Amino acid sequence: MSEAGTSLAALVRSAARRRPDAPAVIAGEQRLSWAELDAAVDRAAAGYAARDLRPGDRVAVQLPNGVPWLRAALGALRAGLVVVPVNTAYTDPELEYVLTDSGAGLLVAPTERDGVAGVSVCAGPPDGDGPSPEVADDPAALAFLAYTSGTTGRPRGAMLTAGALRANQEQCLRMSPPPVREDDRVLLVLPLFHVYGLNAGFGLVAATGACAVLQETFDPRASLALMAEEGVTAVPGAPPMYQAWLAVADALGSDAELRRGFAAVRIATSGAAPMPEDVFTAMRDRAAVTVWEGYGLTEASPVVASTLATGRAKPDCIGGPLPGIELVLRDTADSEIGDGPVSEDEQPSDVLEEGPGEIWVRGPNLFAGYWPDGADGPDAEGWLGTGDLAYRDSDGDIHLVDRRSDLILVSGFNVYPAEVERVLDAHPAIAESAVIGVPDGRTGAAVRAVVVLAPGEKVTFEELQSYAAESLARYKVPTSVNFLPALPHSLTGKVSRARLRELGLTGSDGVDPGD
Repeated sequence: MSEAGTSLAALVRSAARRRPDAPAVIAGEQRLSWAELDAAVDRAAAGYAARDLRPGDRVAVQLPNGVPWLRAALGALRAGLVVVPVNTAYTDPELEYVLTDSGAGLLVAPTERDGVAGVSVCAGPPDGDGPSPEVADDPAALAFLAYTSGTTGRPRGAMLTAGALRANQEQCLRMSPPPVREDDRVLLVLPLFHVYGLNAGFGLVAATGACAVLQETFDPRASLALMAEEGVTAVPGAPPMYQAWLAVADALGSDAELRRGFAAVRIATSGAAPMPEDVFTAMRDRAAVTVWEGYGLTEASPVVASTLATGRAKPDCIGGPLPGIELVLRDTADSEIGDGPVSEDEQPSDVLEEGPGEIWVRGPNLFAGYWPDGADGPDAEGWLGTGDLAYRDSDGDIHLVDRRSDLILVSGFNVYPAEVERVLDAHPAIAESAVIGVPDGRTGAAVRAVVVLAPGEKVTFEELQSYAAESLARYKVPTSVNFLPALPHSLTGKVSRARLRELGLTGSDGVDPGD
């Protein structure tokens, strides 16, 4: 890579030199050119230096999307510090854990508050008058410590180097068409404290010198108006966002606002969770937009695969690996399924459907292991197991099946929760469902459904069982059910099966949801 290892702060500097007067950020009433953003980053870096923070020290940033977040994070990077992005919804105990585990020396928060876990707090990014620190740009230097939600236990800090982040930007930009171009206005409502919004969002904006249109929190109708007003041309999103935009149109009884919002959009992408086929189809038919779906993980900085890489937009499909990334499917014995690694440059076109197997990836975009000692990073040959199960169709395109950790083994047979959930979700009385495995003395594990009913609806367990049995083999049909008012979701909208398992739901083979 010609600029491998270039930090986000250095990319801002480069954009400011190339396009000083071009718009960089639009955030409410604030509008900054690249030269103005670069100067603001310098002041923040000087402010950190004035606080006696030194290269390698960790700074936690808990701010919503906006110019202060950019100044705080980019200023820290320019000062050679390590940024610990913190979810704005974290409770004090969750925040205390991240601060303690990372050893952060400073927390940048929206307002002045008492220190947490003995860490001093700065209300907004620091502002210094002195010169910006001169720190060498090192591709191997730790840039972000991104805490993952994990499937069990406490969050872990994924160590993302400057080189890994830059590698993923270049991999994304080698696709055709690229997800971001210099002349784009990119809607950034994905939280910047999540690696998706951080690197696949602002990272690509900085790498190209495009313009970021920031929204602090996602309001579907307000964002459609903002997109129309600012002429947004690129939208990185997640399935719940597209569902919310379609719901706005449904509530209004017209697709007019939806179409106005997407009128200038040349490219829309989706990640973080599988997009339902009906949402994919509705966006194409009602908003006149093709949504290109991708797949990634924090540990890959984050994008691994996309339908943009293959040029084939299909529902319920993540396409193929990005240029520069190798991907294999391995069975549970860690042997490869098919003919070996597939890269973007050699998509199979005549293979039979294969898998499912666990996705393993290799590339310069992978993390350096988990904080603090690099544990559980890529193996000696550079491969990382993702824990996600997928299969390839006859075109060679990849389709996600489920998390390996969510797989349910019933009498030795594989049950993929997502398959059962798709059937349950099609029932008119069900608004949302999740499926988890529970111990069973006879079969080893059993299938338990957890469902949320649509408003005013009622259904019995026996009716759900009979409905599921019409589409599923007997061992896949739920043997117990829980009715809940809502399901727990992750930051990116995915149902958290791990949290459902932690709840210790007792289930019932005949619950009346009205009780």
